[in-house]
Amino acid sequence: MYAIIETGGKQLKVEVGQSIYVEKLEVEAGEVVVFDKVLVVNAKSTKIGTPYVKGATVSAKVEKQGKEKKIIIYKYKPKKGSTHRKQGHRQPYTKLVIEAIEA
Repeated sequence: MYAIIETGGKQLKVEVGQSIYVEKLEVEAGEVVVFDKVLVVNAKSTKIGTPYVKGATVSAKVEKQGKEKKIIIYKYKPKKGSTHRKQGHRQPYTKLVIEAIEA
């Protein structure tokens, strides 16, 4: 059984017991999050939403909040002496464990 959910502007295929990383959600570790934006549910038969499946939910437990590894952005213009700029960024995330898919 799997479902395709929408969160953080992205679509993710999830199964029960799977760990996923999503854009940061404003919840504490140990809490349960319920996603109601379910696009597809595949159990005994496949249900496809228009755009969402009515009555379908996916519940997940928050494992931790964190930040990804730092990425370096380096802007450079050739033959220009002073236009070098180095910048870094760490994107926050929420790690979830899928507990149940209800159709």
